[in-house]
Amino acid sequence: MTIPTSNAAAPLEAADVTAALPPESSAGKGGDGRSPGKLAWRRFKRDRTGVISAYVVIFFFVVGIAAPLIAKLYGKDPYTTYGQNDTSLLDDFGSPVLPNGGISGDFWFGIEPGLGRDVFTFLLYGIRNSLLIAAATTLLVTVIGIAIGITAGYLGGKTDYLVGRVIDILLAFPSTLFFIAFWPVLLSILVDPEENTPVWLTVVTLIAVMTAFGWASIARLLRGEVLALREREFVEAAKVTGASPARIIFKELLPNLWTPILIQATLALPAYVTAEAGLAFLGVGLTSPTPDWGVMIQRGSDVYQSDITFMLFPGASMVIFVIAFNLLGDSVRDALDPKTKR
Repeated sequence: MTIPTSNAAAPLEAADVTAALPPESSAGKGGDGRSPGKLAWRRFKRDRTGVISAYVVIFFFVVGIAAPLIAKLYGKDPYTTYGQNDTSLLDDFGSPVLPNGGISGDFWFGIEPGLGRDVFTFLLYGIRNSLLIAAATTLLVTVIGIAIGITAGYLGGKTDYLVGRVIDILLAFPSTLFFIAFWPVLLSILVDPEENTPVWLTVVTLIAVMTAFGWASIARLLRGEVLALREREFVEAAKVTGASPARIIFKELLPNLWTPILIQATLALPAYVTAEAGLAFLGVGLTSPTPDWGVMIQRGSDVYQSDITFMLFPGASMVIFVIAFNLLGDSVRDALDPKTKR
């Protein structure tokens, strides 16, 4: 007797193979034949707010990187006390003689009350230092958060429990109060109290301390994402084929985590800019005469009653940068979200 055959199994096998593919593979191209990256770029270009914010952010980074060149062409530096060298620039009370903070053709943004430093170059180097610290911290926080979050989520068990408790402690810890209380103790350990603290040591220590408390949020997010992804069919299929844990993490899990990683990084950088400026304002971190956004705002708070112009430029520039970067982060998130339609 001949047993009739059926082709019903073929669609099932195809469905099983499709289900075993990772999300990035099964949705490798959009309906119009373009990759998800190209579709995200197209959505982003249609977002005028995001594009304008990107130009503003790029402008600040270019200004920060080119600060020494701009200062050289400008003919001044942020450390020379021009008001002390030229007594005609400041009055007997240390305030600029010219109106609006001493703005003139020689000093585009005016001069600092008291010492008479050039505000324009001081702001340029302040942007450079603040963005350097924030960018380095964001990079380290992202790398450490990726490593710890993916490892804890994939391994699970005791490792996941231990990492989860450490993350909970760090997220609940009052980091700002810790900075203020622990900073003098840390510097006294690293540097003799009779010696001046090198600027590079201050920067490295500041980045290290902010990184130590900053990686927990992104690690917690990625841990949750990995806990959901490790049960998916494409991960199980990779295990069945004998793939090593490292290959599963780098080839299967990590490609599906770039969207939350990028979004978290774009939202973290402006947060570290304001955090670093806030610490400098409180006297923790960079201090005068080192140029910094927080240093300028702290100095401006002392002289705003006699010269509001000195606080205007660093305050306005930092607000513009933070708002632009936050809007950029929102636009990137919307562009990477496949459910967003523009």
